[in-house]
Amino acid sequence: MTADLKPIRNEADYDAALEEVGRLWGAKSGTPDGDKLDVLATLIDAYEAKHHPIDPPDPVEAIRFRMEQQGLTRKDLEPMIGPRNRVADVLNRKRGLSIDMIRQLHDGLGISAEVLIRPSRMDKVA
Repeated sequence: MTADLKPIRNEADYDAALEEVGRLWGAKSGTPDGDKLDVLATLIDAYEAKHHPIDPPDPVEAIRFRMEQQGLTRKDLEPMIGPRNRVADVLNRKRGLSIDMIRQLHDGLGISAEVLIRPSRMDKVA
């Protein structure tokens, strides 16, 4: 491995590491370039986790995203959330998710329970 690998301490280091990853992209695993790519990816991941964290999605947005991915309708959510009016209330952020709904959505749609237990952004009432 080359000696030019170093910790990513600032945005300039981060940008240089991303540029190097672009150059090394596709290198075979187990080769010097492949090893360097693996180490750089780990360094970049650590830097991003600390300096560019991504908040988990809003529960309602996660449900809507999964519905779109899987081509589901509101009716498809009824076994997990309850009657049609309850599904509408949840998707319109008028009702929070109960523990039972969270379990059903986690099992039925594969959405992380950690995402589903977060408070939903309530729409501002004018």
